Amino acid sequence: MGRNNYFQFKQFKIIQEKSAMKVGVDGVLLGAWVQPDSARQILDVGTGTGLIALMLAQRSNAQITAIEIEENAAGEASLNVSASGWKERVEVQKISLQEFVKSASSSFDLIVSNPPFFSQATRAAYTERTIARHNDLLPFSELIACSADLLAENGKIALILPIEALEEIQYWARENNLWLCRKTEIFPKAGKKVNRVLLELGKKETVLNEDCLTIYNSDGSFTEEYVALTRDFYLKF
Repeated sequence: MGRNNYFQFKQFKIIQEKSAMKVGVDGVLLGAWVQPDSARQILDVGTGTGLIALMLAQRSNAQITAIEIEENAAGEASLNVSASGWKERVEVQKISLQEFVKSASSSFDLIVSNPPFFSQATRAAYTERTIARHNDLLPFSELIACSADLLAENGKIALILPIEALEEIQYWARENNLWLCRKTEIFPKAGKKVNRVLLELGKKETVLNEDCLTIYNSDGSFTEEYVALTRDFYLKF
């Protein structure tokens, strides 16, 4: 998915000509899975092309701040927001999370992130893709600590991660007095092992809601559960 210069959704279009990371299943999963409920202030950390911010604008009435450190991605996110029907509610800022937390004047009811997650893998060939894929500039420890500082008392942090990162994220959540509230394991295809996990963290202890979701049937078709989750966005559904 998503190697074209644009990706057309039902209610918005994502231009992705210059952005290192194109529209992908991970971002769509998070944007569709997260529960904005009555959130008034949402923060999208590492917005990339603005995909998740626009998905949440479609699904809520919140004011959304989308931050991105990489210049090309931030520029295209701004273009995508400006061309959408929610430009009055979404603001794109070219800034790191570490700098943003220093100057933020309000807390957030919902913080979402599809973060860079490679930490010891071979570096990508060029800088923009390296920033998008590797967490040197935003290690999990800082992602969780900064998000916890910005989170409203009843707010939630929602993430999508490789299953291998689950233990580390849970460690940093505990270090920052956050509780795991919701967890969905993602199977890429029927018969395959879990490769992604969707997580929701909060400041208050609650009963953990756990489930799983499979994207593809064994014949390569999309599962009914994936179609149901994403049908408000994909043209083909």
